Amino acid sequence: MALLPILSFPDPRLRTIAKPVEAVTEQIRQLAADMLETMYEAPGIGLAATQVNQHIQLIVMDLSENKDQPLVFINAKVTVLTAETLPYEEGCLSVPQIYDKVERPSRVKIEALDLEGQAFELEADGLLAVCIQHELDHLNGKLFVDYLSPLKRQRAREKVEKLVRQREKEKVETKR
Repeated sequence: MALLPILSFPDPRLRTIAKPVEAVTEQIRQLAADMLETMYEAPGIGLAATQVNQHIQLIVMDLSENKDQPLVFINAKVTVLTAETLPYEEGCLSVPQIYDKVERPSRVKIEALDLEGQAFELEADGLLAVCIQHELDHLNGKLFVDYLSPLKRQRAREKVEKLVRQREKEKVETKR
């Protein structure tokens, strides 16, 4: 397995629309494993292939406390099951250290393929519903900061750009 670099906002590649996975191959399973390792290391609870510059409809997540219940969704489709929305404080591995409330439908149904290429569906609410919607947004070129006001979005952009510059500077200094 390998740790993958995570793209940071405002990288334009994060706006790429992901293509459906044509076949669940060993390469797709390896990418999912690498994405899970990357997500756990980051640390995060969800990661979309777009965030690691792979523009296919693949999402991984793990909401368990012990990080031992990984979920993989391939070619996921979401159906909203209620008009009720839920405000939830969201963060994102591509928008590090930025958190804000986003309103999303509180119950959804997900239809997807698993790592064996088998179709499955599940109904989700709470954090799982929020996380799935957040990650699917990535596959459609949308970030959680797009739900924020223009001022908050600009502040997030500036903060992330500063953080990325600091990380790059630290990398250069540690190589010396």
